[in-house]
Amino acid sequence: MKIDKKIVGYSVKKPEDKEDKAARPTPVRSEDEGSNVIRMHEKLERPEMLIGSTYKVKTPVSDHAMYVTINDIILNEGTEFEQRRPFEIFINSKNLDHYQWIVALTRIISAVFRKGGDVTFLVEELKAVFDPRGGYWQPGGKFMPSIIAELGYIVEKHLQTIGLLKDAGPDEHQQALIDEKRAEFEAANAQQDAFADDGGYPEGAQLCAKCSTAAVGMMDGCMTCLACGDSKCG
Repeated sequence: MKIDKKIVGYSVKKPEDKEDKAARPTPVRSEDEGSNVIRMHEKLERPEMLIGSTYKVKTPVSDHAMYVTINDIILNEGTEFEQRRPFEIFINSKNLDHYQWIVALTRIISAVFRKGGDVTFLVEELKAVFDPRGGYWQPGGKFMPSIIAELGYIVEKHLQTIGLLKDAGPDEHQQALIDEKRAEFEAANAQQDAFADDGGYPEGAQLCAKCSTAAVGMMDGCMTCLACGDSKCG
């Protein structure tokens, strides 16, 4: 072996040095340092099969629903470094009015997924998009500023499902306060009319005009109240 550089130091290997090296655990290095641990990067080839989830989006601003599919890749499967990362996203809809921006958006998001690193910033970026024509209310009573924002909530839900994003819900003290206020509201607005409790009367019983109890049913060919005995037959 030819040495072209100046020798500035040396050491002599001993048999005990090999034993100590064998006893020490090998440190986990990054992929750039030659480790076998695979990390997400843009040159990672797409496998033949990916697992994913499909979310249905039905908005009042469109007659057709959108179906958002996010496929994930499993890195280092079967090892202690196994990790599930989003790899690509597709959006399918019968509504062709938004075809161009849907294709552009899915390609950009997929490129960010494949780039690797922290992709959770996409959630806030998408949720911050507002429609100049105004948003809409979801069936559950939640206001959505735009369709893009709803896609942001879908990406957030998916990242929480695969463990890349924590659910930023209320802590135990906030949840206890919410439960207390909910119980107070339900108690103050509890239904007190005849329909609040069926009293053990047959299902589908009608309201009695005399005692205002849902206990009127057919008896011996005549509509009779099982609570007060009032009958149209006298």
